[in-house]
Amino acid sequence: METTANLLALPEDCIATVISFTSPLDACRISSVSAALRSAAESDTVWERFLPAEFRQSPASSKKELFLSLSDIPLLVENGKMSLTLERRSGKKCYMLSARELMITWADSPAYWKWTSIHESRFAEVAELVSVCWLEIRGRIHISVLSKETVYTAYLVFKQKRSYGFDYQPVEASFGPADSKADKRTVFLATGNERRLGYHIQTRHYGLVSTENGSGNQTSRVDTDDKTRNHISERNDGWLEVELGEYFVKAGAEEELEMSILEISGGNWKGGLLIQGIEIRPKRV
Repeated sequence: METTANLLALPEDCIATVISFTSPLDACRISSVSAALRSAAESDTVWERFLPAEFRQSPASSKKELFLSLSDIPLLVENGKMSLTLERRSGKKCYMLSARELMITWADSPAYWKWTSIHESRFAEVAELVSVCWLEIRGRIHISVLSKETVYTAYLVFKQKRSYGFDYQPVEASFGPADSKADKRTVFLATGNERRLGYHIQTRHYGLVSTENGSGNQTSRVDTDDKTRNHISERNDGWLEVELGEYFVKAGAEEELEMSILEISGGNWKGGLLIQGIEIRPKRV
């Protein structure tokens, strides 16, 4: 109480400056303490600092409203091939690379992939996997556009459309510096046959748990260590996502990061996925 009283003795612009060195979540908490603190915590001085530098000179009537808008509604950038949002708790940047921004082997061959538009996607087009025996999807983003001193996680964002060929065949995923040996992990993209296979979908941030199948035989168990995960979860927007890996972005780093999804050794035919893109967002601690 004494600390609060001492803080309130300062001019409002000084209080706002102090709050601006916290986080969006802290600012919202502080605003509930008293009317005086609420006025300072909701000021442009505070919320302008939470905005990325390229948005601080925006003519928006309220910097807080601009921040909330960027955290709720994806902003299309790079000619509509990428989207930018802000993580509401921290204000750190989140990007999604559209399917058109990805490098997809045979993407221009209608026998293997086709491009379509669906209203559930934030982008103009999604890639529909028709049928391939060689699945290779890669995306790249320069580390300079990401928030520094932050652990980022990459996710493949997709839907099923009568998918097949992924039931017993895992794919190899990775996320790390391009042109280097990034850590790899194994993930499964099958989500329609979990009961038959003995897998169960859990909520976000949990993996698929292997159980026994109906005949009493043990199904192949999915290890959930750092390099072998099966984190398929349903997003708030109705899409599915699977974690590809994570990477710590250091201050001053200048390199390109690559995300990849590969299944090039099994030789079986697979299809029936809709690929919206790959999202890179701060890891929720």
